[in-house]
Amino acid sequence: MKKTLLLSIIFFLWFSSIYPQQKSADTTASKKQTKRVDFNVMPYINYNRTLDFMFGAIPMMMYRIDKTDTISPKSLSGLSAVYTTNKSYFIASFNKLYFKEDLWRAQLFLAVGNENAQYYVDDVDVPDFYNYGTKRTIASFSLQRKLIKSLYAGLGYSYSHYNTNYEDNIEPASVTHTNGLQLIMMYDTRDAVYYPTKGNKVKLRWLTYPEWIGNDESANKILSEYDKYFPFRNGTDVLAARFSGKFGLGNIAFEQQVTIGGNDIRGYSEGKYRGDGLMALQAEYRYNFNKKMGLVGFAGVATIYGSQTKDFDWGLYPGVGVGYRYRAFKNEKFNIGLDGAVGKGDWGLYFRIGEAF
Repeated sequence: MKKTLLLSIIFFLWFSSIYPQQKSADTTASKKQTKRVDFNVMPYINYNRTLDFMFGAIPMMMYRIDKTDTISPKSLSGLSAVYTTNKSYFIASFNKLYFKEDLWRAQLFLAVGNENAQYYVDDVDVPDFYNYGTKRTIASFSLQRKLIKSLYAGLGYSYSHYNTNYEDNIEPASVTHTNGLQLIMMYDTRDAVYYPTKGNKVKLRWLTYPEWIGNDESANKILSEYDKYFPFRNGTDVLAARFSGKFGLGNIAFEQQVTIGGNDIRGYSEGKYRGDGLMALQAEYRYNFNKKMGLVGFAGVATIYGSQTKDFDWGLYPGVGVGYRYRAFKNEKFNIGLDGAVGKGDWGLYFRIGEAF
């Protein structure tokens, strides 16, 4: 893993033009009709201390499943294809679906890839980062139904297959597959799903991996999120706050463990702090200086437990950073952007599709 860092990032965003609105005419007059599908292609350029430089493309579209349904948020579907200079690659399809006047919400995610990453080992003669490579296939689906106003409940299923090899045989190679069932509860009072300016989202998920559906060992995970949004400057800006908790119970496989980093706490990209569970607090101010562009500033702190390095358990790991946002779609407030953050002896860059939370 490179220890000397190249930090010279010039990030240009360019977008394919959104198709012009179609016009419909009758015998008396013509009138504009909002198109049903907004399509755009975003380039992906990033750097990560584990994966090195990353290049790719992300075509996305926003649409209404039923054009007469003006209550449901627009659905989002996209593909991402990313290649890295450490010879990793990822191809994924992501879908967020809203229909029947927001009575139903569904998500579908499919991904294949080969990740060449690293993790920290201290119970060997030479404590250091050691590389590993994981070929993975992941598929997940969830469906939620509104029970009463703002309250949703649903079920989900996920399948994962991992083939992992470790550098210097620090651990034996492993092939792992998991089948997970998911119970979901969510309370959502946000005024928008893609860029909320006020309201709350409370989401609780219980994932179980029982032996009777093909898992080698049983395990459970509890994932919790609490996001709150405060409007500022007459609703132009937003202060967002978040608590995230990921709790692994039972025999958590190496590939199922969590690492400090990503959306939970930005500023960590080495993959050093890994364990069975994680808790994090964050706050982010979103400053919009015009209709298409904005800046964000954020700070947070995280902790983990269940690490192979016991000294890492229950430590405090802060992160702080700034970011840039650009509105990706003409008819919907949906941002992409780039974040830069520093943590405890680490740092990271993050290409964003949507907000961090």
